[in-house]
Amino acid sequence: MAEKRDYYEVLGVDRNASAEEIKKAYRKKAIQYHPDKNPGDKEAEEKFKEAAEAYDVLSDPNKKARYDQFGHAGMEGQGGFSGGGFSMEDIFSHFGDIFGSAFGGSGFGGFSGFGGFGGGGRQRVQRGSDIRIRVKLSLSEVVHGVEKKVRINKTVACPECGGKGAASSADIKTCDRCHGTGTVTRVQQTILGQMQTSSPCPDCGGTGKKITKPCPHCNGSGLIKKSEEISFKIPAGVADGMQLTVQGKGNAAPNGGINGDLLVVIEEENNTELVREGNDLIYTLYLSIPDAVLGCSAEVPGVDGRLKVKIEPGTQPGKILRLRGKGVPDVNGYGSGDMLIYIQVWMPKKLSRNEKELLESLRESESFKPEPEREEKNFFDRFRKMFG
Repeated sequence: MAEKRDYYEVLGVDRNASAEEIKKAYRKKAIQYHPDKNPGDKEAEEKFKEAAEAYDVLSDPNKKARYDQFGHAGMEGQGGFSGGGFSMEDIFSHFGDIFGSAFGGSGFGGFSGFGGFGGGGRQRVQRGSDIRIRVKLSLSEVVHGVEKKVRINKTVACPECGGKGAASSADIKTCDRCHGTGTVTRVQQTILGQMQTSSPCPDCGGTGKKITKPCPHCNGSGLIKKSEEISFKIPAGVADGMQLTVQGKGNAAPNGGINGDLLVVIEEENNTELVREGNDLIYTLYLSIPDAVLGCSAEVPGVDGRLKVKIEPGTQPGKILRLRGKGVPDVNGYGSGDMLIYIQVWMPKKLSRNEKELLESLRESESFKPEPEREEKNFFDRFRKMFG
């Protein structure tokens, strides 16, 4: 699979572009690669869909913020139209206001829209509601990524009527009031002249159709409740509070509309030994006085097992040991963080008489007199280096 292009590059705008600039850029791309203007051109069709996917993300403040922070990985599962489950009709219905204005309502240069969803005569397509769940991840799952399966109760299309809500196809009639367009137009006389407004048809709710005999299985709603198991992949490097979108796995919409999304909110389980700070992992290692003075070999916990570290003789409390690349991978794939080992020297609280006498004998020793180097004098300098 080809690597996705940057959404800003797709629309030809910079990252500081306003909402109106993004909308204007998308209109331009939509006109350029519109299927009616490029019949049979598969490359143009893919660019048309690519532009729609980019606009779907960049026009939504929440999705845009997630994309700006995490890139395409933040859309995993999948944000926008990246899942490939959307047809051309879905694109036209999802961005009906864009195409209506871009193609001048009754058509732009002969463009008719697509599948009845073009400007002017398009029907109102409903969208199902989103479902939000929280998923807890262990540190190992955060570091390596994981595939999760969840079972949720949701609305799905009625299997008896296929989501149409009618007992049979013959029981679906064109709405008499709007003649199947799904909209009604009103003309009002104002001081500025005639003003024309359009709104969803009140008789059919904007669907353009009326049901004469409802489906007995769903009572005409086209929907039933059902428990469904859904699987999705969570990329490595996600963070607590991050939200991923599994497109089309939310509640179904009536009248064969577009499904809502499943929104997955990430929760990180607390690790008893390692603390996450950005993409770094921090561990506090306590050394005995002899080990700190004489040096030793020590083991520390890692994500995938114990790690060995060498403690140099004379290691001071507060020293930071850094294991490169042993932290959390960046969610955008830009390498991994480090593991930082914070050294503490354990001071015994109770001593035997012999131990006290031994320490007393060392009290006046020149080797035990504090002579800190410059970098060891300032605690705050050491603290900054810890996260530098």
